[in-house]
Amino acid sequence: MFVVPETSGKEKKQFYVELINAVQLLLTGETDLIAQAANLSALLWYTLPHINWVGFYFYKNQDKELVLGPFLGKPACVRIALGKGVCGTAFASGKTLRVDDVHVFPGHIACDPESRSEIVIPVYYNNDVIGVLDIDSPNIGRFDEKDQSGLEKIVRLLEHHITYP
Repeated sequence: MFVVPETSGKEKKQFYVELINAVQLLLTGETDLIAQAANLSALLWYTLPHINWVGFYFYKNQDKELVLGPFLGKPACVRIALGKGVCGTAFASGKTLRVDDVHVFPGHIACDPESRSEIVIPVYYNNDVIGVLDIDSPNIGRFDEKDQSGLEKIVRLLEHHITYP
């Protein structure tokens, strides 16, 4: 059985070292994208402080949009157009977006009005963006460079452990 590591109260660099080690253990031996995204969402939900939503959106080629995947938090927007909102923009650019205050982000999609800051990391498979990891917080400026670096390493681990249909 997998045990969620206790990472609260630690210096952020050490927090991410331990979290990345836990992610490696969690992902080893499984390649199903949905199973991995579900477990990773749960792990992040229970370890990241001051968040109110964490989950994935995956690109559906037949629909030409992002579609909600595994998540924890309040019900969310199901479909997001490419290039729209923080998720659609991060997907279209292929780059992480860290937004200190989503209410000033042009075209922000307010699925939960309590969310104030957001980080979105593209997920790649065979050099193509296939989706995004989206994490929201009710706190302005919740995510910094250390969060971005740690979360990008976690997404790179996910990419290494999945197959994509």
